[in-house]
Amino acid sequence: MEEDLAELEARLYQLLSEHRDLDTAIARLSDSAATDQLHLQRLKKRKLKLKDEIAWIESRMLPDIIA
Repeated sequence: MEEDLAELEARLYQLLSEHRDLDTAIARLSDSAATDQLHLQRLKKRKLKLKDEIAWIESRMLPDIIA
């Protein structure tokens, strides 16, 4: 259980870092006049996929609460 949590935490930090990097890249490309819209769209799609994976990992890390 501890190992699983550590693996999830490591993966979460990796995804958060990549998400931040994509955010920076998207902002830079959006500011540029000669932007490849297809490339920008792909980066945004990747960022959304990362966000979903981050949310999934965060939900797995929270203990189940029985009401």
